[in-house]
Amino acid sequence: MSDYQDTVLLERPEEHVALVRLNRPKARNALNMQLRQRLAEVFQELSADTDVRCVVITGNEEAFAAGADIRDMVDTSAVEMYLRHTERLWRAVSDCPHPVISAVNGYALGGGLELALNTDIIIAGEGAKLGQPEVRVGIMPGAGGTQRLARTIGKYQTMRLTLTGEIISAQEAFSMGFVSKVVPDAEVLETALSTARTIASMPPLAVEQIKEVVVHGPDASLEGALLMERKALQVLFASDDKVEGMKAFLEKRKPSFSGR
Repeated sequence: MSDYQDTVLLERPEEHVALVRLNRPKARNALNMQLRQRLAEVFQELSADTDVRCVVITGNEEAFAAGADIRDMVDTSAVEMYLRHTERLWRAVSDCPHPVISAVNGYALGGGLELALNTDIIIAGEGAKLGQPEVRVGIMPGAGGTQRLARTIGKYQTMRLTLTGEIISAQEAFSMGFVSKVVPDAEVLETALSTARTIASMPPLAVEQIKEVVVHGPDASLEGALLMERKALQVLFASDDKVEGMKAFLEKRKPSFSGR
């Protein structure tokens, strides 16, 4: 296996669940171009895999991802930066049709936090440190750190984090609303996998429709978003899983969802 492939490891810990591990431990999983490109390839593969129903992405005990790799950018010109088109690589994560859970231990800074913000659920350890410190090295967030944060925690907290580069605790991030759950550090991955296991046991079509509406609804007007929600609900009434789920409820048994 090449070094390129080694930067991101893909595991299948159990049925319908994929585990993606960032694997540059000596660099605290800093996001260089190799890792970003490999991560995009892995997520494109997972997006096309109909057997996958939920994805967990994690780093190691020291860092989820400590940010973009400064060595990869220090001599990069504006044109070179533009030609990288990293937005296409990030989109592979954010556009994944399956729910994606970030399991965050240690540092999630800069691009590392932006990676987590591109996922759907963030489970962080009590010792995790999160922030957007790009301003400290003369740049700014460029993969959603201003826009996704502002849409989640509002203008004033986003301004505070991005203008000062302050690094905050997982508990403070939870209080702000951009971490879903805080657990002891040793329990982060298992909590994420347990959550993924629960989601994977749900009807896949309903799960995908819920994700689609929650992600895209806020960019529409309220009336437009409510229409989107109603249409998604109505479509699910054509699914075999709707029939199975309701029959199982009435018959007081565990449903068996097929994804159809």
